[in-house]
Amino acid sequence: MFMGEYQHSLDAKGRLIIPVKFRDELGESGVITRGLDNCLFLFPQDEWRVLEAKLKSLPLTKADARQFVRFFFSGATEVELDKQGRIIVPQNLREYGQLDKEATIIGVSNRVEIWSRTRWDSYMDEAENSYEIIAENIVELGI
Repeated sequence: MFMGEYQHSLDAKGRLIIPVKFRDELGESGVITRGLDNCLFLFPQDEWRVLEAKLKSLPLTKADARQFVRFFFSGATEVELDKQGRIIVPQNLREYGQLDKEATIIGVSNRVEIWSRTRWDSYMDEAENSYEIIAENIVELGI
């Protein structure tokens, strides 16, 4: 399981250090793609296969399903960790995630999310004001 928050920098070649605590769970390679809220999702291979199977089962006749599958798969690429524990974030994904130099890397259960540090700070500022409301709403989900 991935959890925690870490700050790292991207170098000029788009390389990003993956936190040591995430490397064992991730393995030698993973799949990175566009995430929601303008972050990037990084999945271990086995979690990507689970998600892939679920997305394949969506009905082709539904426009929303087709659009969501295109969104995820068109941005997806396999990445390998180098000896220093870095991945190369492709340029198109750096642009999507508004990643410049500073990144926040967070663990979210079965995936890693990569955020622009500025976007993460802004997201957290907004979210802090609504945590109590969110908590009340998820109680209805049995949590």
